[in-house]
Amino acid sequence: MTTAGPEQGEQVPQYVYGVTRPGVAVPEALTGVADQPVRLIEHERCAAVAGDLPVQRPLGERGDLVAHQRVLEAFLEAGGVVAPFRFGAVLAGPGAVREELLAANAERLAEVLDHLDGRVELRVRGTYVQDAVLREALAEEPEIADLNDRIRRVPDGAAEAAHYDRVRLGEMIAQSLERRRDRDGQALLEALAPAAEALVRKPPARQEDVVDAAFLVSRDRRDRFEGAVRDLGARHADRITLRLIGPLPPYDFVPEA
Repeated sequence: MTTAGPEQGEQVPQYVYGVTRPGVAVPEALTGVADQPVRLIEHERCAAVAGDLPVQRPLGERGDLVAHQRVLEAFLEAGGVVAPFRFGAVLAGPGAVREELLAANAERLAEVLDHLDGRVELRVRGTYVQDAVLREALAEEPEIADLNDRIRRVPDGAAEAAHYDRVRLGEMIAQSLERRRDRDGQALLEALAPAAEALVRKPPARQEDVVDAAFLVSRDRRDRFEGAVRDLGARHADRITLRLIGPLPPYDFVPEA
């Protein structure tokens, strides 16, 4: 493990990936943004996971994001606790990291680390099997079925006359999917919540998305949680595809401020 001291160049800008406990081992030969070695900058109960940043080196390229994620995942895989920064913080030097980040926020950072200790983030995404839910809508909602039948009976040469009916059908199907998503998504969350410490539900990105949620899970209950996801996936395979992602750095469980 290497920690930064005043003799190591207090004026070198520092890129900070997140915060961990003092004294944890830095994964061997770990490098991050700009291929710089990763080290700890410690202060009492907390330590910043950091690396030098070449002066005037621009940030924001895809490679920087990949390096940021790689560093945090390396600490996670090593079994340590880390409060990740979603985007790296840049400070003027190791002294600024100690005083402006660690010392100024010591109590809050220690509480966040206590909350995350022994836990990982697992993300569950569920997507409808579109043909299956469309069949459900037609079978269970007569208004949609009637309009669909009326459109199908329009002769090919008069398809333009059914334009507004097609628009209306699309709106009705979208509304039906939204109602089903609210019901199905809540049922999935309620089934998984007992195996997790906390969860954050995210808004759907696409019409066919049923649920997208991050779960904070104790490492010793991870097998139980993953088993619950597998069981749910098998139970709903005919209409919902579930995908488990992780473990991930617990971005969604670090307070924003």
